[in-house]
Amino acid sequence: MRNLALHDALRRFAEEAAAQLAADVVHGAEVPFELVEEPGARSTLVSYRPLSAEFVRQRMGELAGLPSHAAAVRELEGRDGLDAYLRTRGEPDSPQGQDARTDAVLRALLARVFAESSAFTFDQENFESAFGELERALFKSLVTAEVISPLRGLTISCSELSLGEGLAVVRGDALCNAPPEIVRIAREGEQRGGISFALLTVEGAHAHAAPVSAARTRFRRLLTALRLFNSGAFVVGPAAWTRLDGGPWRIASLATGGRVLGAAYHVEGDELDELRAFYALLSRGVPRGALGWALGRFEMACERRAPFEALTDHLLALRALLEPEGPASGRLADRLAAICAPAAGRAELAERVAYAISLERAIVTGLPPAHPGVDSLVEELAAHLRALLRDVVCGHLEVDLATVADRALGEASLAL
Repeated sequence: MRNLALHDALRRFAEEAAAQLAADVVHGAEVPFELVEEPGARSTLVSYRPLSAEFVRQRMGELAGLPSHAAAVRELEGRDGLDAYLRTRGEPDSPQGQDARTDAVLRALLARVFAESSAFTFDQENFESAFGELERALFKSLVTAEVISPLRGLTISCSELSLGEGLAVVRGDALCNAPPEIVRIAREGEQRGGISFALLTVEGAHAHAAPVSAARTRFRRLLTALRLFNSGAFVVGPAAWTRLDGGPWRIASLATGGRVLGAAYHVEGDELDELRAFYALLSRGVPRGALGWALGRFEMACERRAPFEALTDHLLALRALLEPEGPASGRLADRLAAICAPAAGRAELAERVAYAISLERAIVTGLPPAHPGVDSLVEELAAHLRALLRDVVCGHLEVDLATVADRALGEASLAL
């Protein structure tokens, strides 16, 4: 199988289509038939052949409303070989336009799956045979490259979360044809509550090597999205396994790091779509300037071995966002409190931020602070920094956070 995401999306659509078409028949819809004459030993035999392809054609508008239709279309869009497949299915003149072409492919696939059937019962063997024909047409001249690596700190309720352009998060118990090392990691992860894997699938006409560099970039972007999306500790790698066209798996280095503390963050329900949308938003481009630099320091903090080691990273990132005049101005604590705390709690938050700043010298010298609440203080700073970065990336806050904070402080002084 060349593309698991395409296979699963089309299978779900075929299953839902089978249920819908069967229900239509039960409720009185008539499947057209044709009379077929076949020579027998002594006389001509007459049989009735259901025109299931015509029945499917008549109901494509209805089938387009099925929940799985959009995912099936998304997996087919932009692929080379759609016209070639339609020709093999007896449609030499491909429809004009992407939407019409993908609908024609889905219609032809369903007609092949339910060929000469009037009951429209989903048959796995028929589907695999039909999908094989489609797959051969789509990937005849293409090479499929795969890169897979453990994604620790995250579990998902579905078997696979597609993030677009070949990137997906796959649940450990849903992996197929994985290398032995990945199978072992998945088995160990399931014993500890679950594990996910980052999988990049790239198709091209002239691929000679697995796209490890592209995987590093895409997996790093996924990590950034996860770290901004939630406070969990997420790590990809540090090793990955690659292969071309279903060949032998080879190990490669991703040169990634980080720490995983506590239970994994579990994503389910509406959060799956929210995470997909947030990743798509971040994929449009990593912020530049002070915002991009602060995001880089935030990610460095996420990869420190202990929370207190990340204090300087968080403070440097916050200064880039809120204290462009430099630390000598002493305005960071009040500005952060002005944005992140209600009016009644600003003084308290400003005091905690000032205390965190006072601890910075001890961190720089490599001495772990003796105060037992330092880790929780660092996590609080991280939460505020995460919220600021996320809100700016999403467009909920202006990029010039110092001005936003000064405006809030000015309004508060006028209210007194």
